[in-house]
Amino acid sequence: MHRAEGKIRAAVEKYDMIHEGDRIAVGVSGGKDSMFLLSALHTLARYYPARFELHAVTIDPCFGGAETDFSSVTSYIESLGIEHTVRRTNLAEIIFEDRKEQNPCSLCARMRRGMLHDMCVDLGLNKIALGHHLDDAVQTFMMNLLYGGRAAGFSPVTYLSRKDITMIRPLIFCEERDILRSLERMGVPVVKSSCPVDGVTARKDTEDLISALKKDFPDIKAKIIGAMQRGKISGW
Repeated sequence: MHRAEGKIRAAVEKYDMIHEGDRIAVGVSGGKDSMFLLSALHTLARYYPARFELHAVTIDPCFGGAETDFSSVTSYIESLGIEHTVRRTNLAEIIFEDRKEQNPCSLCARMRRGMLHDMCVDLGLNKIALGHHLDDAVQTFMMNLLYGGRAAGFSPVTYLSRKDITMIRPLIFCEERDILRSLERMGVPVVKSSCPVDGVTARKDTEDLISALKKDFPDIKAKIIGAMQRGKISGW
């Protein structure tokens, strides 16, 4: 956990993510990345020079028409002294039944982010932290390159002028393996996604491609991140 905490603080300071008095929503899906992010930011708040507050926010797509049981996650979050707001939606019905999307992940992600942004406004929060980590950043860059012909990725910090909120990604220097190791020791509860296309997406294909390339290029992830930083691609 200490190694991962150091990487989070490095990202926060390099990209000036957190300021005095911030009220930060943490987008919590119940999965490993968002639960680790919440726990890590809770720890960071104890000693970070700028004082800030946290509020966990969750969008439930209600896959299969059923509400997700977040009770274990809520209990853990509240044990940290953090409020947890869950908003139930018909997002899954819109994506899979009404629109019958062949490639649902991109639209689902955009709609979920829009709903999270609205929750921030409703709750009077000025920032939202998302659990995208270094592996996600590398995969997103590769997907944009291979599928869209663009040298682009997601930004560490994005100001959303229409909502007057700022989106931050404090885990961008943490590899997925850092997160998994930390969670094993911390005993943090997670909720398995019930999305019907979980694990069978273009992102998973890209992850497999990068894993294959690592055999010949062991430092491929570091090289991609370094190239993004040197080229200042997407705010890196």
